[in-house]
Amino acid sequence: MGVVATPVGPEPTGPVSADPEFCRAPEAPVLRSTPAGRLDDARCSVQALLRGDSPVATAPPARRWLLVEQPGPWGRDALLESRFDRRVASRLAARARELGVRVQLVRRAGERLSASGRRWAVADTTPGVETIWWSTRDTDADLLEVPWDGSVGTPSTTPTYLVCTHGAHDVCCAVRGRPLARALPAGGAPVDVWETSHLGGDRFAANVVVLPWGFVYGQVPEDGSALVAAHAAGQVALPWLRGRAGLVPAAQAAQHHARGELGLLGVHDLPPRRVRALPAPAPGIDRFDVTLAGPAGDVLVTLESRLSTSAHRLTCAAPNPGHWRTWHPLALQVAAPA
Repeated sequence: MGVVATPVGPEPTGPVSADPEFCRAPEAPVLRSTPAGRLDDARCSVQALLRGDSPVATAPPARRWLLVEQPGPWGRDALLESRFDRRVASRLAARARELGVRVQLVRRAGERLSASGRRWAVADTTPGVETIWWSTRDTDADLLEVPWDGSVGTPSTTPTYLVCTHGAHDVCCAVRGRPLARALPAGGAPVDVWETSHLGGDRFAANVVVLPWGFVYGQVPEDGSALVAAHAAGQVALPWLRGRAGLVPAAQAAQHHARGELGLLGVHDLPPRRVRALPAPAPGIDRFDVTLAGPAGDVLVTLESRLSTSAHRLTCAAPNPGHWRTWHPLALQVAAPA
């Protein structure tokens, strides 16, 4: 079996990228730059759009998620600063850390506390598993005893959309996220939409995670109908895709690049098979070979990561500017048919 090499650019020497535009937002579609909600130009999400920050490879590492319905206000630490039982909250957080589960508070858009069904769910985004099971609790303390392995509850076949609206963590998430959470059901396809607590990547608001696959999106524009339509067709919405939760950043970046180059947008396309670190070409630069499973053979993506050259405030509340990792493809090789 041979390979067909697709160089992305010349082999760099030192910190010069083979593709300097890969770490920037693409010029198309225009909708990328029009998320809902008006914000002051100084806000982190506005500045990120103006700079062209790329959200690629910024999905969180969690594969398993615990969703806990909790209407009402959320403080900066949503679990500890909400109407969830404070005597239970810290113990629940400890159990989640022990089991490697990410906790998200969820609520319906505009829902009153009295309307709560006290629902909860466990989602597993592991490729090949991809399930979400919903149940209800009588008390918050029940969550300390019930299994979180999918053996309790009812499986859902409807895609679940979590829209970050956690304004106490970053105002951008509330201003961008709340209009999107209200609008998303208008996308046409059946979806289960919830507001959720902090997802990370505040400067990419409005942020959305689509379960049970764990695809995380940022800067989702307007009413989100393009995102819903893509998933209804079994595809990712590549212009706004941050990555897939549970994959290491190098795998997320390689998968994103290969999807764009090969036009393979199916939610199950190009699962990672191997990530191999390569010798660093210079201090502060990491380089990787990532092997993806293609439809006719392996796809090998070589890429590198480096810190941004300039520092900026990455959230509205950040006391100091910070750097972030950018990802740059160097080459793509597709296994030729035998």
